[in-house]
Amino acid sequence: MATAYEPYGPEAEPSGSLVPAALRAPFKARVWREFLYLMLSLPMALLTFCYAVTMLALGFGLLVTFLGIPVLGVALAGCRALGAVERARARGLLRLEVADPEPVRAVTRGSRKAGPFAWVGALLRSGTSWRHVLYSVIHLPWAIFAFAVSLALWVNAWALVSYPLWQWVLPTYSNQQGIQLFEVDGRGFFLDTPFEIAVTSVAGALLLVGTPFVIRGLTSVDRLLVSGLLGPSRLAARVWELESDRGTVVDTAAADLRRIERDLHDGAQARLVALAMDLGLAKEKLQEDPEAAARMVDEAHGEVKLALQELRDLARGIHPAILTDRGLGPSLSALAARCTVPVTVTVDLPERPAAAIEGIAYFTVSELLQNISKHSGARTAAVDVWRSEDRVMLQVSDDGRGGADARTGSGLAGLAERLDAVDGLLVVHSPAGGPTSVTAELPWRR
Repeated sequence: MATAYEPYGPEAEPSGSLVPAALRAPFKARVWREFLYLMLSLPMALLTFCYAVTMLALGFGLLVTFLGIPVLGVALAGCRALGAVERARARGLLRLEVADPEPVRAVTRGSRKAGPFAWVGALLRSGTSWRHVLYSVIHLPWAIFAFAVSLALWVNAWALVSYPLWQWVLPTYSNQQGIQLFEVDGRGFFLDTPFEIAVTSVAGALLLVGTPFVIRGLTSVDRLLVSGLLGPSRLAARVWELESDRGTVVDTAAADLRRIERDLHDGAQARLVALAMDLGLAKEKLQEDPEAAARMVDEAHGEVKLALQELRDLARGIHPAILTDRGLGPSLSALAARCTVPVTVTVDLPERPAAAIEGIAYFTVSELLQNISKHSGARTAAVDVWRSEDRVMLQVSDDGRGGADARTGSGLAGLAERLDAVDGLLVVHSPAGGPTSVTAELPWRR
C-alpha cells in the first residue's frame, strides 16, 4: 500500500513565489478537499456504524437458530463493501492510494465449487473482514470529533477574517452593535469600533492560516485508519510482493536461458559446425592436394580459437570464474579494464557477501558500465562498493551527458526490477547535461 499527498510546506511550492506557502494554504484545492472529506466522514461513519452494529447484533442474536451465521456473513460482506467506498473516498479527496485487501477465498474439497456456506465461513475466518468491522465501529467517535473541530475552526476563521465586510449586518438587522465577547452586569462588550474590527479580522487571518494544518492533522488520523484497517494485511502485502518478485525472477531466468541458447546456437555451435565441415574437406584433400589441406587445417585452427573465446565469453556471462575465485574487487577491476571509458574501481568490503548477492552486484555493474560505453559520452567513470550495516552499496558514476531515466522502460527499468526481486533498490540521478550517478543497494545475506 502507498500513501501519496501534497504537503503544505514550502517544498511543495514553486521556486520564486512571493507569497509564503502558509498564506496560500487556505485557498488551495487540497485543503478544501480534505475539509470536504471530514464533512462527509460524519454521515458515512453514521451509516457504517449503524449498519455494522445492527447487523452484528442481529446475527449474534440469531445464533441460536440457523439464521445467525448467514446474517453475520451478510454483515461482514456489507462492511467490506462500505470499506471499498471509504477507500474510493480517500483516494479521491485525500489522494491516498490503498490497495484492495485480499479477496475472500472459500475452502473447497476436490473439484466441487464453493457453496454459499463455504463463502460465509471464509468471511467469518477472514481477519480483513473483522478489521472492516472494527473500522466501522471506531470511526464514528473520531468522525464526530474531527467534524466538530474542523467545521468550528474553518467557519469561524472565515467569519472573523471577513468581519469588516458583514459587521454592518448586526446593528442593521439584530439591534446588536457587533460580535459580543462577554456580558457583565447586563452590559455586553461588543467588537464595534474600527480598531476592534481590524483586530478581529487579523485574529481571523491567523486562525485561517493555522486551520489547514489542523485539518491536515485530523486527516492524517483518517489516513492511518483507512490504510491500517481497510487495506491488505502486512502478511498479504508481503505475499503479493513475494509473488511479484518470484515472477520477476522466473522471467529473468527464462530470458537468461534464451540468451544463452541464442548465443550457443548463433555463435559457438555454428562455428563448430563450420569447423567440422572444414576438417572434413581437409581430410578429403589430404592426399590429392596436401598444401590446400594444410591451409584448411590452419584456418580450422583459427576457428577453434575463436570458438573457445566465444565459449569463454559465454561462461563469463553466466558466472565469471574470477568472481568465484577472487571476489568482487578483482572481478570488477577486470570489468573496468574492458570498458571503453577509463574507470576507477574502489571496493571496501570487510568480507565477501553471499555468492548470489556477489553475482547480482557484478552483473549490475557490468550492465551499467555497458550503458556508459554505449550511451553516456563520458570521459571518465567510477565504481564504488562498500558495506553499510547489513547492506551492500554500490555506486557507478560518470561525467557524461546525463538524461538516464529508469522510468522510461529502458535497461535501467529491468535492472531495477531484478534488484527489487531480492529486496534491493536502484536510485538513478542523471540530470540533463550530467553527471550521472546510479546507486544500487542489496542485502548482505551472509
